[in-house]
Amino acid sequence: MNKFVLLVAKALLTILILSVALDWIYTTVYLHSSNRGKVENVFNSKARNYDVVILGSSRANNHFVPELFEKKGLKTFNYGMSGAHLFEASLMLKLMAERHYKIKTVILEADLGLCNEKESDMIAAKFLPFIHHSEVIKNHFSKLENFNELYYIPFYRYVDFDALIGFREMYNTATDEPTNILDNQGYHPLGHKPGNMKNDIRALKPIRNKYYEEIKQICQQNHYNLITVMTPMCSNVTGMDYFEKANKIYPEIHNLENVVQGDQYFSSCGHMNDTGARLFTEIVINKFFEKK
Repeated sequence: MNKFVLLVAKALLTILILSVALDWIYTTVYLHSSNRGKVENVFNSKARNYDVVILGSSRANNHFVPELFEKKGLKTFNYGMSGAHLFEASLMLKLMAERHYKIKTVILEADLGLCNEKESDMIAAKFLPFIHHSEVIKNHFSKLENFNELYYIPFYRYVDFDALIGFREMYNTATDEPTNILDNQGYHPLGHKPGNMKNDIRALKPIRNKYYEEIKQICQQNHYNLITVMTPMCSNVTGMDYFEKANKIYPEIHNLENVVQGDQYFSSCGHMNDTGARLFTEIVINKFFEKK
């Protein structure tokens, strides 16, 4: 019996040592990367100066063209992330502030994301390699149900989110496998072949969102000018009163959902193609940045 207990103890100790070692290796790789994705690009950066920073989901990532801002002399980067919620947008802005970014204007896409305060597993996982190296990230995740497992169990987060930050991503990061995520100053253009051109958003209910409130507070504390917008959708949407309901909660949000008309400008019902995005970006520039 004693031999069995000793064997189990040795096995557990070996697993613990291996977990700690693998955790250190994976984390070290991510701590030395800045060119595969937007999260590590910000986390592993120092103070930067921008005239315009864009935050939000795919409806930011696919809709704002930094090139057009830069033609107006506005240094711009699109930090929108497909699949992100306001949980991640708030955390990105916190990291920028922590790194003393000088930002004149933050454009936040906050429309469909207002209806929930959940994290996006797909994007939130990208912050987890740095959770032991940032109080900002630790505190942001601290209210999640699985925080203790993510924070205190060595290597757990890499196993739990293996498809996102596991061996394959770690290896690609270590070998500097290129991606296109940071191309076009973060803007990801969509093609013109239409996909699903119908949408039903009746189930979505906008709420007073704590992460949007955090973003407003961060901008105020750091003297960032905040412009919050709702971006266009195709013509065949059921439940368009969502945008009106959002404006009743947050009157300061600029409702731009109808400024681009015509399904020829959309790649899917919720995402404009490159032509539509360029038209929309010009409208935004003219509305908010052209001197009257």
